[in-house]
Amino acid sequence: MNNNSKYSSFDQISKQLTSLNIENKINFDLTNKSTMKIHSIAKLFVLPQDFSQLQQTIMICKTQNSSYFILGGGSNTIFPDESYNGVIISTEKLNKIQIISKTPLLVECFCGIPMQTLVNFCTKNCLTGLEEFAGLPGTVGGALYMNARCFEKSINEKIYQTTHLEISENKAEIITKDYNISEWDYKKSPFQQAQNTSPRNLNKIILSSIFKLEQDSQETTKSQEQIQKEIQQKCNKFISERKEKGHFKYPSAGSVFKNNHTFGKTSGKIIDEAGLKGTQIRGAQIAPFHANFIINVNHATAKDIKDLVTLTRNQVFQKFGYNLEPEIIFL
Repeated sequence: MNNNSKYSSFDQISKQLTSLNIENKINFDLTNKSTMKIHSIAKLFVLPQDFSQLQQTIMICKTQNSSYFILGGGSNTIFPDESYNGVIISTEKLNKIQIISKTPLLVECFCGIPMQTLVNFCTKNCLTGLEEFAGLPGTVGGALYMNARCFEKSINEKIYQTTHLEISENKAEIITKDYNISEWDYKKSPFQQAQNTSPRNLNKIILSSIFKLEQDSQETTKSQEQIQKEIQQKCNKFISERKEKGHFKYPSAGSVFKNNHTFGKTSGKIIDEAGLKGTQIRGAQIAPFHANFIINVNHATAKDIKDLVTLTRNQVFQKFGYNLEPEIIFL
């Protein structure tokens, strides 16, 4: 397909979406849609308001034979330089959150809710169990997709039920499943496995999750304000640790490589021992304060970051024989 026909396909998709009152924008600047702040353009950027609109958007993309990518908070995503030749579907307006049961204590959360918003909701309602995720950038959908792990707790430990969109050749069906521990592992989820971990054109798309949480009911003498304060103090502790590690100093995508427990040490420690901390390729640098972070120090491009990832993997393998596995997604 030549470029002119490709551009016309995006115009055609946009017209179809507009006719269905689905918000969309042509040639949309993605720079502020990822925590790495890579400059890139989406040929078409779509903002579905509900699950039905998301279904419709995906089926239109399939009909037009267009690639699509489901974007949450962009905290683990590196957009391509110049432009993404497909449709970016943002979940930011899929942002409902509510307590749906008191016994057991269940909170339903749509995929586009930022993790910090979920943590704040829990604090306000005196719910515990997710404090370790305070300060984590990205959305609930992204956290589930990657099975985010913070301070030795994985998000799957609190899942009660998930709902996803299952895509086949000619339909998109909403599926709800109870949590099954056998489908989850360290930074692995059944949604990754849906298509050999490829983030593009996934056939299982997270819509929402129900989390099973706890409420401080042991000491009835505590006021609501006291309980909220104690939960917030726990959250602040984890946020402070993130700040001390330099999580918010520069644009980054957090940890670049997964930890492999068979190596006997963290990826950051291995990279540091390889003498790579502070190594810079053009605008991207291995953070001087955290060897498992790559930071954007001077208008880094996707190529700068990818080259630095490749250099790091090669150097570590040559020195120690370890094959580091990236967890960031290059779109």
